[in-house]
Amino acid sequence: MVETGKILIAFFSHSGNTRRAAEDIAARVKGDLFEIKTVADYPSDYSSTTKVARKELLDGLRPALTETVANVAAYDTVIIGFPNWWGTMPMAVFSFLEAHDFSGKKLLPFCSHGGGGLGRSVRDIRALVPRATVRDALALQDYDGRGAGDAIAEWLSVCGVRCGDRESR
Repeated sequence: MVETGKILIAFFSHSGNTRRAAEDIAARVKGDLFEIKTVADYPSDYSSTTKVARKELLDGLRPALTETVANVAAYDTVIIGFPNWWGTMPMAVFSFLEAHDFSGKKLLPFCSHGGGGLGRSVRDIRALVPRATVRDALALQDYDGRGAGDAIAEWLSVCGVRCGDRESR
């Protein structure tokens, strides 16, 4: 199956790894980028961020986002990127997924991580968007842009997304 519709790459990034992967993917599929941003910034240092992230997770908090995608209905495929925080997505990604209707959409999750892989993020996405088709996910360990290109291209191909010659719509 070859993707012919419009593609959105939505991502949350704290350290920049997920952002670089999202930009790489967007260049490959000629998709539109959307950064998921919270109203309140996370701390810049790792230790403080992990404390805030853990509290959000344990308390089931949904951080307020600065904006949403104006017209998700215009997209057939949504590629969703995030770092692994405490075995799943940051709660900001939960906020994003709950703020939009992904019914009938194809969702392709990807995760940057330092060793925790995808954790339970795919299960959580499926629970949040039960009317979407959630495809195989990609885990990128310590993404720095080098050596990940082949893995990204293969993942996109397996998920039915053509790289390179797609026209922007």
